[in-house]
Amino acid sequence: MDHRVALLHRTSALLLVSLLAACTQAVTVPVDTALASTASPASAPTRKAADTSMPRITVHRDAHCGCCHLWIDHLRAQGFDVDDRIEPDMSPVKQRLGIRPDHASCHTAEVGGYVVEGHVPASDIRRLLREKPALHGLVLPGMPMGSPGMEVEGVAAVPYTVLALGHDGATSPYAEHRP
Repeated sequence: MDHRVALLHRTSALLLVSLLAACTQAVTVPVDTALASTASPASAPTRKAADTSMPRITVHRDAHCGCCHLWIDHLRAQGFDVDDRIEPDMSPVKQRLGIRPDHASCHTAEVGGYVVEGHVPASDIRRLLREKPALHGLVLPGMPMGSPGMEVEGVAAVPYTVLALGHDGATSPYAEHRP
């Protein structure tokens, strides 16, 4: 029994280190500038042209998080026009937008009158904007491995559920994602 507890502790520690490494890589210059200075035309990520029928998405993030810019890259690759805003403190942003701590992730976005918290896939955001439900927005609490921007080589993706966030703060399942 003791060996199971020790194995559980080691596995938990490895997962925590992987998660922290993915989100704490210091990005000291604006991401677009860093990417532009290192990318050759052959290695530049392919991006869809911004879909002019979609509203612009404003992403609020910390400058030193290593995964937020990867989620922004995911959105741009899916045709979103992104306003990337680096914030000195994310707490006031989350409070202003009604994101409770138990729903929080590392970045918060605003699009089409909705709030999007965390590593929500672009396909779910497109569905939200297409269907226009009476919601406050979508949340993906934490930083599930394998969600957009949280892909880490050698670390297995996990199933995750994007939640619909009601105006009253209640949540319900919105979309299930499996690796």
